[in-house]
Order: sequence, then C-alpha cells, then structure tokens
Amino acid sequence: MTGTARKALAEAIATFLFVLAIIAAVNSESPLTPLAIGFTLAVLVFSTGHISGAHLNPAVSVGVFLRGGLTVTDFIAYLVAQFVGGALAALTSFAVWPAGAEAKVVEIGPAFFVEALFTLILVWVVLNTATSKDTDGNSFYGLAIGGTVFVGAATVGSISGGGFNPAVALGLSVGGYFDWASLWLYIVAPVTGAVIAALLFRVLNSDDAKKIGA
Repeated sequence: MTGTARKALAEAIATFLFVLAIIAAVNSESPLTPLAIGFTLAVLVFSTGHISGAHLNPAVSVGVFLRGGLTVTDFIAYLVAQFVGGALAALTSFAVWPAGAEAKVVEIGPAFFVEALFTLILVWVVLNTATSKDTDGNSFYGLAIGGTVFVGAATVGSISGGGFNPAVALGLSVGGYFDWASLWLYIVAPVTGAVIAALLFRVLNSDDAKKIGA
C-alpha cells in the first residue's frame, strides 16, 4: 500500500488507538490519566510519524494544510480517517467499559476559550517541531507534542474536558463522556486555534511555507 491510502489508514489506526487509550485512561479514574494520555500520544506520534506525519487530530491537519504541508486530497482523506478512527474506538470500548455514566456539561465561554487556546499551542508545537525545516530530523517532536496534551489535560481538563481534538471529541461523544450538544464547540474551537497557529507559523517562517507536499 502506498500514497494517500497508506497515510489515511495509518491516521485511522493511530487515532483509533489514541481514542481507545483515552477512554481506558478515563475509566481507570487514576490521577495519572492526563500523563497517560500525553504519553500515549507521544508514542503514537513516534510510531506513525514516518508514514503520515501522525496528526491524529483534524485540527492538526487543518494547521498543516494551511502551512502548505498537505494536498487537498490528503487533507480530506486524513479528516475522514481520523473521525472514523475516533468513532470506531468508542464503539469498540463498549466491549470492555460501559458508556459514560454522565456526559460532561461545560460552560460555553470558558470551554471554548481553553479549547481554542490549547489547540493553538498544540498545533504551534506540531508545526515548529514536526514540520519546520529548522527542526528537521529532531528526535524530540513526539515528546513535545505529547507533553503539550498532558499539560492541557492537567490544567484545563476540568473546564472543557480537555479535548483539543475534534476526532477525540466525536469518540468521547459516542462513548457518552461528552455532551452531543457541545460537539460543535469541540470542532469550532480547536479549528479556530489551529488556523491562528498556522497563520502565526507562516508569518514567522515565510521561507518555509511549502516545505511538505505540493
């Protein structure tokens, strides 16, 4: 398998594993849940990055697309793969854990702000550690990306649930952990943050606007 199909399948598999691990961590009720989620993302980024770039997140794909790092075809394929992977993970989780007992209800203003802010930080980190020509070939990008999600989950998870990822939000909605009425927020806020991060990257890296793809 080569090309777009290979990359999209890698995105679907890795997003599936990520969302399933998140559901497992949430059900463990461990105080280390944010750390487990961050480390899971880190290892999946390291293990999938050479195939697809390991976005595992539609907001990240938006950011990479806007910085010139994805073709339109790959961008659409990535979004479909990530959402499918997240939803299938939630459905699979029912084989082990029951649906969430009570969906998280958030206060719209604060939740939107922190989701947009931490997704901005996440996409900023991805663009500068995993796509920039100035950091090409580094060995720390996975830890930087996973560490960002850990910090977000640990600091503002109580406000928004710590989504920062529309595919994760879809999976957690299917699983009964997020309120379906708030799904729009978990899509619009992260995409808003991703767009801002991509614009900032292009402003500060005008010589690196089209490093990946064509």
